[in-house]
Amino acid sequence: MCLAVPAIIKEIDGDKAIVELEGVRLEISIIFTPEAKVGDYVIVHAGYSIDIMEEKEAEETIALLEEIT
Repeated sequence: MCLAVPAIIKEIDGDKAIVELEGVRLEISIIFTPEAKVGDYVIVHAGYSIDIMEEKEAEETIALLEEIT
């Protein structure tokens, strides 16, 4: 089973971005969300951002994930 999680974009270089979740930084591809910008929350799945999320929704989702871990 795979899980998509929200993460905040910290840096962008072309079609690659550095995102952060819970202090962990990861390089992902933003090829599916080229309109994403630094500071946006994106849903990350298998190394790709697959959608942009509203900040409030992302924070609520992160809080729920923290409860179950």
